[in-house]
Amino acid sequence: MLDLRNPYIFAPIKTGYGGGNGEVTPRHLAYYRKRSRHVGAVIPEPFYLASELRELPTQMGIDGESKIPGLRNLTDEIHGGGAMAIAHLNHPGRMANPKIPGNVFLSATDRACETGGEPPTRMGKPEMEEVVDLFVAAARTAADSGFDALELQLGHGYLLGQFLSPMVNDRDDDFGGDFTGRSRFPLQVVDAVRQEVDLPLLVRVSGAEMIKGGIEIEESVALARELKSRDVAAVHVSAGTVCSTPPWFFQHMFVPVGKTWDMAERIHRETGVRVVAVGRISDIATARQLENRFAGGFLAVGRALVADPDFVGKVLGQLEGPVRPCLACAEGCLGGVKSGRGLQCLVNPEVGHELVIVKSAKTRRRVAVVGGGLAGMQASITLNDRGHKVDLFETERLGGQFNLAPLTPHKHSMERLVPFFLEELELRDIRLIDKRAVASDVLGYDAVVVATGSRPRVPPIPGLEEYRLADILADEELPRDQNVLIIGGGLIGVDIATALIPRGNRVTIVKRTTDFGEDMELIAKKLSLKIMKDSGVRFSDRTHVQRVEGRTVYAWRNEQPVVFENINLIVVSTGMASVDDLAHELDGGVPVWLVGDAKQVGNAQDAIADAYLTCRDI
Repeated sequence: MLDLRNPYIFAPIKTGYGGGNGEVTPRHLAYYRKRSRHVGAVIPEPFYLASELRELPTQMGIDGESKIPGLRNLTDEIHGGGAMAIAHLNHPGRMANPKIPGNVFLSATDRACETGGEPPTRMGKPEMEEVVDLFVAAARTAADSGFDALELQLGHGYLLGQFLSPMVNDRDDDFGGDFTGRSRFPLQVVDAVRQEVDLPLLVRVSGAEMIKGGIEIEESVALARELKSRDVAAVHVSAGTVCSTPPWFFQHMFVPVGKTWDMAERIHRETGVRVVAVGRISDIATARQLENRFAGGFLAVGRALVADPDFVGKVLGQLEGPVRPCLACAEGCLGGVKSGRGLQCLVNPEVGHELVIVKSAKTRRRVAVVGGGLAGMQASITLNDRGHKVDLFETERLGGQFNLAPLTPHKHSMERLVPFFLEELELRDIRLIDKRAVASDVLGYDAVVVATGSRPRVPPIPGLEEYRLADILADEELPRDQNVLIIGGGLIGVDIATALIPRGNRVTIVKRTTDFGEDMELIAKKLSLKIMKDSGVRFSDRTHVQRVEGRTVYAWRNEQPVVFENINLIVVSTGMASVDDLAHELDGGVPVWLVGDAKQVGNAQDAIADAYLTCRDI
């Protein structure tokens, strides 16, 4: 029986905060300390069962007695916040990271993941017995380390899910074929762990793998019946596979909300097993609705607690204030881990920096912040929180260029960020001065933070006189049924293309290099490019536009001339240039700090993080 103080469980999310030896680090402890204060339980990131079975070089391990002291520190931190600690045990199978030397690859099959990776060894009974032993040993280590419960991963396309999946499992022995055969080995693992360790056991499943030929909800219901007969504490119902359908696995903003909730409800209704519902539970109203919908069960919250460690406290009414919203964008959480920098967050610049304590300023100053985009608003908040008196200068709409982000298809979740900042500014009573500040306006301040952002770069193309920029997205009505040429194929160019497609426009996008969407988060990039290709967008890489004559655009591609004819509209998205004029005008008249794009052009996450990191030291 799993008895928690409330139904909220922090779901397992990879952090990448390790040092390469599998040990718990101070960075882990600080991160989980902040997220244990209000939830009922915390499931730390998936532990590796053996060092040759890692997904990340920096993953935490649970592979022996040497790990117990560090894991005990971790459970002590979680318990110190009032939450229970649940160890998530997972064998990646063929999804072990091929870039990590020494990794081994095992599976129900000998076929590699269709999207890449190493061909695995088809497991025989000796390999299966070794895997059972690994799970059992890890379960013992978890119990010895102070964990209150265990979670076994049977979903998401990892090893036990590879046995369950009819798309992956192509065996003709006792461990393949129908559901009974395909579930035999995963249930052997469950039984072995249940027999060895007297801890409540949760099992995570993919309610459906969201791909033709994969696991469907009917078989997940059948699996849940088997698990209920084994007296598991709960079935944690997610979706997708890390191999085939990562947008569902990560509950990305490009997939619809609520599918996983429906699957969890069906599993509970048809089997009576307690369920853990999960999937973009990121606002107070939704959380409270799901509390009623899954009364007696649990709610797993993942990235919403990365974005706002106090999210559950606010849901429960223990804390006041706006929720810093998860945008389901995966920019920082997935992008940071893949880059090797560790888990980060677009909206929360403190993520990954929890070890640094932001202190009140020794000398309180009167500070002018010039520019009300994301960097300017974050700078104002950070400075105010440290005790400075802040005036924010902005004559246009607060939020700057980020106001365009939610106007593209599938990115509507981003519309929550600017209202959050506006509420934070209002709560702090930060004075907004509706003026485009010049040097004389701010020379009387003790310090000036210049957050004036960036402006579009327009290439000097002969004849290029009539064109649009990214602000076309803000038009009340986008063009319809036009031949559109987009010059520039980065994030902005791709976003503009996907916005124009539903209006019947015929789009050509040109780029000097070859990687369209090169600065995009990987999942958004892949799905956006698929939308474009499926809609007949013409891609022209290695293309240098030479001149424009009326409706004809002349260019060179691969050192050969190319002509684009009958163009009704040209959109330019060839990058941005910092706007830092004010800093030069002040020229030592007052201490000045540049933040965000005014310092160096980047993305939204860069702007927020730079403002925070800079202003915590002013």
